[in-house]
Amino acid sequence: MNLISMLSIRRVMFTLVLLAGAHAAFAQVGIAITIAPPALPVYVQPACPGDGYIWTPGYWAYDYDNDDYYWVPGTWVLAPEIGFFWTPGYWGWESDRFIFHEGYWGPQVGFYGGINYGFGYFGDGYAGGRWENGHFFYNRSVTNVNVTRIHNVYNTTVINNTTVTRVSYNGGNGGIDRRPTPQEEAAARERHVPPLAIQTQHMQAARNDPKLRASINHGKPPVAATPRPGAFSGHGVVKAKEAGAPYRPPANRPGSAHAPNNTAAAAHPESNNNNVPRPPNAVHARDLPPATRPPAPNTGNPKVDQKYQKQQDKLFAKQEQERQKLQQKQDQDHQRLAQQKANEARQQQVEQKHQQQTQQLEQRHAAQQQKLQTRQQPVNRGRPPK
Repeated sequence: MNLISMLSIRRVMFTLVLLAGAHAAFAQVGIAITIAPPALPVYVQPACPGDGYIWTPGYWAYDYDNDDYYWVPGTWVLAPEIGFFWTPGYWGWESDRFIFHEGYWGPQVGFYGGINYGFGYFGDGYAGGRWENGHFFYNRSVTNVNVTRIHNVYNTTVINNTTVTRVSYNGGNGGIDRRPTPQEEAAARERHVPPLAIQTQHMQAARNDPKLRASINHGKPPVAATPRPGAFSGHGVVKAKEAGAPYRPPANRPGSAHAPNNTAAAAHPESNNNNVPRPPNAVHARDLPPATRPPAPNTGNPKVDQKYQKQQDKLFAKQEQERQKLQQKQDQDHQRLAQQKANEARQQQVEQKHQQQTQQLEQRHAAQQQKLQTRQQPVNRGRPPK
């Protein structure tokens, strides 16, 4: 099966996302904190594993549970659609906090904060390759390509006119001073596809690896880049050569040798990272957090409370059954993929479908809970029971 046919398989699935106008959501921010991310580490790029793979640079993400940044290794990802490029995510200082803008796939590379991620992402567009006649051609001057395996290559010297820096955020004190161009703003309004399920799993695997936390690796992660998503060991995995800048622990971290005074956090407690909603990133039904029962009704009328409680219990049981059913279905899909020895393109297609199913289930359950709670608003609160 050639690249065109492999990628075309997924057009129908992505069309559903695109028709829903999902591109607006991809430009929205994910998380916000008051601690600047570390500098980008220095590392080399692993060789491209095959035709149609696009380089997605590594970045620092934030883990709320550990109050720490962690490194998400750069990796090669099979493009979800012919003609699509990856726009990296980036951290930006806005008002009184750092906010992460999620990356996305689209026909044009949009604004990514002017961050110099390297390997073709020098802060403006992408110089690592181009699409021609349904095939991706790699610029060997900035990407690591084995020409014995990949023949779609060219050589164009890239003159990087920007100041070489390892700064990993836009704006604020010491950040990159750059704003989107009209062309980049136009690209942001084009149809987009969010990070693929395999990218989300790659990020979650990095989050679960303590060695990738900034407080442990001090800005020099032992796994800086991988040849494929989730492959954190084995052939082709590279470690950082050095940290992009001397690592300094956050001043407001408990136990830090620095003064605990953080004026931004103190002046704006609502921007504390523990108070910012976490973005949904569940791929499978089993990844969803345990369902919580709503508080017991208390209208002041025992009969009404008992009626409402039964409604809540019924809805809770129904939703739990739907969740288990979806989990079983997704597990069966995984078993079939293993039996069929499905290729990576097919696996990505199924994982993207699972992510959509899980998010739709979560949204539907939240709407059902909201509807039930609205219907149960006590109209006779405070009245004595009859």
